[in-house]
Amino acid sequence: MSKRQYFLGILLAAIIGGVVALAGVSFLMKPQNAGNFDEKQQASFVNLLSGDDFTIPDGINFVASAQVVTPAVVHVKSQVSYAARSERDPVEEYFGFPDPRQDPRGGDGNMPISSGSGVIISPDGYIVTNNHVVEGATKIDISLDNNKRYEATVIGTDPTTDLALLKVDGKNLPFVRFGDSDETKIGEWVLAVGNPFDLNSTVTAGIISAKARNIGILRGVENNLQIESFLQTDAVVNPGNSGGALVNLAGELIGINTAIATQTGTFSGYSFAVPSTLVKKVMDDLMEHGAVQRGLLGVSIQNVSPELADYLDKSFPVEQGVYVGGVNENSAGQEAGLKEGDIIIGIDGKTVNSVANLQELVARRRPGDKIDVEYIREGKTVKASATLKNFAGDTDIVKRVVPKTYTFEGLQFEDVKDQIKSQLELSGGAVIKMNANDAWRQAGAKNGFIITSVISDSGRTRINNAQEMIDFLEANSGEDIVVLGMFPDGTEYYFEVN
Repeated sequence: MSKRQYFLGILLAAIIGGVVALAGVSFLMKPQNAGNFDEKQQASFVNLLSGDDFTIPDGINFVASAQVVTPAVVHVKSQVSYAARSERDPVEEYFGFPDPRQDPRGGDGNMPISSGSGVIISPDGYIVTNNHVVEGATKIDISLDNNKRYEATVIGTDPTTDLALLKVDGKNLPFVRFGDSDETKIGEWVLAVGNPFDLNSTVTAGIISAKARNIGILRGVENNLQIESFLQTDAVVNPGNSGGALVNLAGELIGINTAIATQTGTFSGYSFAVPSTLVKKVMDDLMEHGAVQRGLLGVSIQNVSPELADYLDKSFPVEQGVYVGGVNENSAGQEAGLKEGDIIIGIDGKTVNSVANLQELVARRRPGDKIDVEYIREGKTVKASATLKNFAGDTDIVKRVVPKTYTFEGLQFEDVKDQIKSQLELSGGAVIKMNANDAWRQAGAKNGFIITSVISDSGRTRINNAQEMIDFLEANSGEDIVVLGMFPDGTEYYFEVN
């Protein structure tokens, strides 16, 4: 073989090899010929991302939403008075009162601060936040994103949904518009805006991961009427985010961030928000009436489940729904014809899959409102109309009753509520509503403490109401006294005021 033939052979082999290689690469890049899902997805994404026309869709651009919402999310700081002490107090430790020597905010030890978030919902200064952020507060300070400061007043609170409505004196304030949380979809992008760890105006992103979630954090509220039908997200939420905004990418409010699922006290993957449809109804009630108007169906209910079917030894015709375990006398449910054993599957045309779902749909309505109830009885679907009633069993509007308060030298007292008197078997007393008196704070007086009697140089005096407490203090001004009474849980206690 000549050298020329040798080199021509090598060149031909190289050309043939190149053609084969190109054909092989082309073959491997075809998604339908990939050998496993890793290869299918890798090939698809490589082809997509390498395209010249690839752009990020405007719908998942977070910038516009963040710019709209951030100015309207405020920092809420609530002050609650308590007594500063230099020695260890086991009673304070038992009831969870903070130690002034360990005040993380570097305060004076007399006014611990609860920090959270809030959302301005009107240009004239109405703010929604969580009830637990402002509960027991003697003073509420509001800070805007631009560092402007206000002092807020409480318009009303609702422990059953853990919501509160505040008001500041402002004009033309930035605010967030309500969106429709019913229209949110699982997998939809959302932003959480708040003040975690006192870090103002923090924005995090996530998706809606579940709806109508009940996590059992509001148990024990008055009348057992708590509503938990949370939007669940994986947007990062931490202490301080409570009361902040959960918004969609249009900058609309779809929830108020309220809780996190955690074993450490910080974010562990899931957070929970009160849906905006419920928030708006509660805020409207508090603004118009000072109290939430709760419409009740008057039935005892449980989730349809295989466990319930086994327990009742029944076979349910559906996999999801709400089983009626009982119907109250003279209730809306009884008047509508509901009976034990019925399975509610719809309210006002909306599908009902769980107790939380049903409670939320009913809680959006007021006493006197009519709702359409769809339920299954003996395998047949039935529809009925129910007129909701309030807790008292009628359709009257419930007005907020503001207890009369009595003041004396920085102290504020009110009468003991009848319900508390019944629970603690008291004939009367005076409740410390607010304590801004240094001598009483240092003596150990706590907000909520019930005074039943006081001792002075002239002897022991029984206190039946707040006015009697004021009369005693005025008559014994400047004297050393001993105050006796109990905490709201019934634990008896006393302290000396010098």
